[in-house]
Amino acid sequence: MKPNRNRALSSTLTGLILVGLTLTAFYAQSSKSKDRYTTYEEARPVLEALSELLPAELHGASPEDLPSIWATWVVRRDAEIRARLVQGDEDSLVNFLLFGTSFTHKPRITLAALAKFSGKYSESMLAPTAEVAAFVDSIKARADDLVQATSQPGANERLLFTRQVAESKGYDLKTVTGRQKVKDYILASLARVMNEQAGYAKVLESARLLGDPSSEFAERSKLFSNRGLSSDTSLRPGFAIERALRSIRDQRLLAPGSVRRVAIIGPGLDFTDKQDGYDFYPQQTIQPFATIDTLLRLGLARGADLRVTTLDLSSRVNDHLRRARARAHSGTGYVVQLPRDLSGRWVPETVSYWKQFGEYIGVPVTPAAVPAGAGDVKVRAVRIRPTTVSTVVPEDLNIVLQRLELSAGDQFDLVIATNILVYYDVFEQSLALANTQRMLRPDGFLLSNNALLELPGHRMRSVGYETVVYSDKPNDGDHIVWYQRLPD
Repeated sequence: MKPNRNRALSSTLTGLILVGLTLTAFYAQSSKSKDRYTTYEEARPVLEALSELLPAELHGASPEDLPSIWATWVVRRDAEIRARLVQGDEDSLVNFLLFGTSFTHKPRITLAALAKFSGKYSESMLAPTAEVAAFVDSIKARADDLVQATSQPGANERLLFTRQVAESKGYDLKTVTGRQKVKDYILASLARVMNEQAGYAKVLESARLLGDPSSEFAERSKLFSNRGLSSDTSLRPGFAIERALRSIRDQRLLAPGSVRRVAIIGPGLDFTDKQDGYDFYPQQTIQPFATIDTLLRLGLARGADLRVTTLDLSSRVNDHLRRARARAHSGTGYVVQLPRDLSGRWVPETVSYWKQFGEYIGVPVTPAAVPAGAGDVKVRAVRIRPTTVSTVVPEDLNIVLQRLELSAGDQFDLVIATNILVYYDVFEQSLALANTQRMLRPDGFLLSNNALLELPGHRMRSVGYETVVYSDKPNDGDHIVWYQRLPD
């Protein structure tokens, strides 16, 4: 640093204090709305309607004891749900192992290879054929490189995160034994993920064979109810939401300029997604800014009036957004990198969305350089204006069991929940829907790519849907349903 060590230390401490004060101010601003647990009386309509689907602790309780049992259960269940973030982080590390390029020069693992060996990875390592042995060796080679890079992560935020996860398990990356344990841990996580994926494929195939698209969609909508909560995300759900909002506008269900308050449940963080995420640029969140851009493009919102609240239980996602807000306060924009795999065969509409992303909220800038190992990738980059970044306020909230206490004037006009409610079963989805209903204004909308049960006690009803195709690959798309809160 500076030649004068004392002066450097003083400057560093001063900078840290200023940053801390800035983040504290923004944290306070993001926490003005009060959140609380769902009370028994609020949950009672769901408990009564789904009495046969309740967890064991609630199902066996007498009517007299249920209120007190609920008060204890809701706190414990919140902790259990938040603990699922750990497994979600492991899933992100698996994607990093398979598709990352920042820690190795070895080729990315292809989706075709994963599909071929899904469900057989553990067995493959015991008695491999030549083809299987080559696949396993390529995985192990990447794992060696990942562990070595994690032991000396430098400023690479994904490697720093990998080290944090490894150290939380008690592994010492300074020793040969510790590094071997980290490698074994990552490979064991990969085996678990591949076996899970094989199980999901069987469930969906069984649903498909019923010949009822609605039943298949319903099964898909709760597919990950026992999986870890992953924060990985990408650009394409933003395209599906834009298509849905365009349909809502064209049906005159939302008036021009009528959207002022928006909530995004689980905005996500682009770590290394298997579809079209990469690790040659900093981690980023996309959906909050994609939503703002879409609302302005469609004329459904006016920039000066729009406020976006993100609702997430991941401290990693929330801290990322708070830091972005702090930088915006000092005049620094937020750069979003938009990779496009040219071998991915996107349909023209997806390509058009990729080309126009950000035109209402920022300016094009020079994108990150694509490393050789990333494949045939083209990247756009957009610097989002600080004034836009400042409109996004993060809140720590578990939508299944918590909601914000909002006055009538602060209720949301629009709530978006893509690739998040799929992590819960029908009972917890119904609790989440009830909490969303209480935060929505009458006639407001929830947009989700999940089929949600519409209970008699809810005032949420599905009123439309949009099927969006991303590419010419099979099953590569989304089915967005919009639910409207009926007037009181």
